[in-house]
Amino acid sequence: MAIRIIRLDDDPILRKKSRRVESFDSKLWALLDDMRDTLAKADGAGLAAVQVGVLKRVVVIDCSEEYGYLELINPEIIASEGKQLEYEACLSLPHKQGITMRPMCVKVKAQDRNGQWHEYSGSELLARCFCHELDHLDGVVFTDRIAPGEAVEYME
Repeated sequence: MAIRIIRLDDDPILRKKSRRVESFDSKLWALLDDMRDTLAKADGAGLAAVQVGVLKRVVVIDCSEEYGYLELINPEIIASEGKQLEYEACLSLPHKQGITMRPMCVKVKAQDRNGQWHEYSGSELLARCFCHELDHLDGVVFTDRIAPGEAVEYME
């Protein structure tokens, strides 16, 4: 297991679309383990593989008391409802935050590290995490989702 370098906002890879995972093998497991270590070291809520330079549809999330730590491979949002306006930030865009509009509740289906399908439902913070990380897989960053009338804020 290793700590990977998190790509920052000027890196063009963050704007690329990630590819589906087809092989559930030791290379995938090593990536998942490295992402877990990288997320823990960065003290973040979630991390997409593209943020560590890998264009695969892989996400890890650690912001859910209900599910604990999640590994999501080939995730898809299958349902959403409601709206929430809340602050977001990103490990790839340090020193930036902004208010985004996201669904209040989200249901996601994804495969685990062995290729088995599961469904997860989340509201509030977990719903934002799902949306934020899945956006990364399509080359979208949270600053693209700033709510109307809001602006990106710079933090020290």
